[in-house]
Amino acid sequence: MNERNNIIGKIDWATLLIYFALVLIGWFSIFSAKYNEAHPSIFDFSMEYGKQLIWIGLSLFAGFTILLIDAKFFNVFSLWIYFFFLASLFIVLAYGKATKGATSWINLGAGVKFQPSEFAKMATALALAGYLDRLDVDLQKRKDQIIAALLILAPMALVLLQNDTGSALVFVSFIFVLYREGFPGAGWLMLAGVVAILLFISTLMWSQKVMYIILGALFILTLTYYLLNKKRYIVRMVAVFAAMFAFVFSVDYAFNKVLQDHQQKRILVMLGKIDDPQGVGYNVHQSKIAIGSGGFSGKGYLQGTQTKYDFVPEQHTDFIFCTIGEEGGFLGTAAVVLLYVGLLLRIITLAERQKSTFSRVYGYATAGIIFMHFFINIGMTIGLMPVIGIPLPFLSYGGSSMLAFTIMLAIFLKQDANRMNIL
Repeated sequence: MNERNNIIGKIDWATLLIYFALVLIGWFSIFSAKYNEAHPSIFDFSMEYGKQLIWIGLSLFAGFTILLIDAKFFNVFSLWIYFFFLASLFIVLAYGKATKGATSWINLGAGVKFQPSEFAKMATALALAGYLDRLDVDLQKRKDQIIAALLILAPMALVLLQNDTGSALVFVSFIFVLYREGFPGAGWLMLAGVVAILLFISTLMWSQKVMYIILGALFILTLTYYLLNKKRYIVRMVAVFAAMFAFVFSVDYAFNKVLQDHQQKRILVMLGKIDDPQGVGYNVHQSKIAIGSGGFSGKGYLQGTQTKYDFVPEQHTDFIFCTIGEEGGFLGTAAVVLLYVGLLLRIITLAERQKSTFSRVYGYATAGIIFMHFFINIGMTIGLMPVIGIPLPFLSYGGSSMLAFTIMLAIFLKQDANRMNIL
């Protein structure tokens, strides 16, 4: 009872204030993006901005309730929560509602839809934290490495089967958690991922023949260096280059046979290989116009022409950032980016001061998930990432997203508030 009475004093208010700032910016941006002169009140519940207020209210209620629950609840029931949302992902595959090519939603009736993948990220963070917190778990052991990897890959695979590439990609963020916790080879996996992305893009830009020449030249230079200095690593070096050559060889097949037509076009538009401003590149083209037209200080609230005349599709959801760019300009977008950076740094700082492995792992997982959403979404709106449909945390319209991110953050704040009770 004493813990509940003192929860207000123990909460990290810096994190909470950043959260409130982002939620308010998002709500007002949704109002601007969907403003209708026939429905001028921001409290009109028949419009998206009114509905978003309902979700904000429900999210705040859920977050406050979490702060009153015993902090140990989430550790004890982490696997139960994980398996519940894992089962919900199976239900989506069987009975889900297809929206824009992805079967990610369960229709609850009365116009309300539920997206389990948003909550599955949080549930995976809880499960991974709960597993790594066990005394008998050691990430140096192969068995524990496999179990930790399966906890991440199982929901990721189910989300991929829903054709929701954006949400599936977010699960990659858990590699940062594993790296922090000493997972052997996590650093090399991250480096391999970066190299694979660079090879994939370079092959599409320059063709396989050019890449073979480049890799061949690098191989000769590296082989010469190893022969002169580190002969014992020659076999390892040859294996790495063999894998790189094989990857380049497979790029064309993967691009043409694995990726769908709209995904191929989005990547080619991003790379500047094709120009399709009236087709698949329309969203990004209009988004860049909106952000660019904002200039340094923006056009002013409710004054954006791209926003007012609905040039950018999905502007209140995946492309909410371009509303801020047009109306707030560089100053507005910089303020939002700084708020996210501040939130991420604060979560990591809090995670490092935790006394339990569970709280630390969960904190890093929370930061990783938010970072991936932030990085991909903003990169998408400015044309640096292909359009894969992923919301901006706390800003984009959507009940599942708002509720899931609020609950995820509230659980971490509860863990942090309870850190002094950990012996």
